[in-house]
Amino acid sequence: MCVDAGQYGLNISAENYVGSGTRLLRTTDISNGTLTPPEEGVHVAGPVEGRFALRPGDLLLSRSGTPPGQSYLVGEADAGATFAGYLVRFRPRPDVEPRFLGYVARSAAFQHKIRAESVASTIQNFNAERYANMAFEAPDLRTQRRIADFLDVETGRLDALRASREKQVALLEERLSSAWSAAVDEDGGEASWVPLRRFITAITDGPFGSSLTSSHYADHGARVIRLGNVGRAEFRDRDAAYIPMEYFAQLTRHTARAGDLIVAGLGDQNHPLGRACVVPEGMGPAMVKADCFRLRLDRTRLLHDYAAWALSSPPVADQVTLLARGSTRARINLEVVRDIPLPVPSLARQRRTIAILTEARSATRAVTDRCRRQLDLITERRQALITAAVTGRFDVSTAGGRNVTDGVTV
Repeated sequence: MCVDAGQYGLNISAENYVGSGTRLLRTTDISNGTLTPPEEGVHVAGPVEGRFALRPGDLLLSRSGTPPGQSYLVGEADAGATFAGYLVRFRPRPDVEPRFLGYVARSAAFQHKIRAESVASTIQNFNAERYANMAFEAPDLRTQRRIADFLDVETGRLDALRASREKQVALLEERLSSAWSAAVDEDGGEASWVPLRRFITAITDGPFGSSLTSSHYADHGARVIRLGNVGRAEFRDRDAAYIPMEYFAQLTRHTARAGDLIVAGLGDQNHPLGRACVVPEGMGPAMVKADCFRLRLDRTRLLHDYAAWALSSPPVADQVTLLARGSTRARINLEVVRDIPLPVPSLARQRRTIAILTEARSATRAVTDRCRRQLDLITERRQALITAAVTGRFDVSTAGGRNVTDGVTV
């Protein structure tokens, strides 16, 4: 169905990227048949050799990942771009509809075969030869176009519904963020902003370097609290890591217990620097890892739960950013943690703010969780529709008007 057996992309390192030129498409730019926006792309000096130049209708398939098989159909706007070495370019023959081939690559049957062969080989790498040898039945060109036309319309409806739900989630989270900011700002209007150091009774960080690495981890023992566990005013009890109790006994300076305040010393655009949470009850023996700070405060003046909400709030996050060290991933140290300013109202008001924000987040999550379940259902419905159409399970010429969004509307 293609003019060749696949073309690998350019082997080029990040040191050779330039500010402008020919856009280089990478595996990280491709997800679920879509491409990251141009402003998030990288470029190489052009022009590139002809075999590396992309044309509308080319199909890109990733040969790495867990699993591989991400695909992208090159559009008119991408003409002249090039692609990186972990992508394979397939160019459809003139008697093949590129859109049909693109839908085949996103079908469940195609993806299942990739996963099955990846597991069987134990190598998460699907090269050009393996892609080229994948066989599937294809109808004549006229039918391919009819299927592609049908899927363009029906997946477009699902994509519009997905965009609506994603916007709804974003607006709900924005509303929560605004309420969070307003609560902390209101507390700040009622009380002074005070450096955290005035309430700290004990503080420590995690061991750095070779003192604690993944090689020390065990299946059970003392829990290691890592950055991924530190949410915004919530402990994320996932991706648990442990070290043997014998080694834990050598690292007692870094211990943490239920009720302790944990502050993140490293952040990025998706994980705010200085966010904080409280270690939950029932944790058992535990310690903090590098870039996590364990604090104990004078709780007769500042409650740990309130401090977690305040530290994780947008107004305080802005203050922490100004104190941050590091250019790409913002980082703070123990001294900076001590200097973070917080509003410290009365204990009664702290408890009131905790209750208000806990209820606001609970109400928001009840709705966003429903939206995300619908997003999952839309994704499943979309792939099922594509799979049924490209494998001929129904005749698209008589399928017009069927409501592909049944069960996913609200």
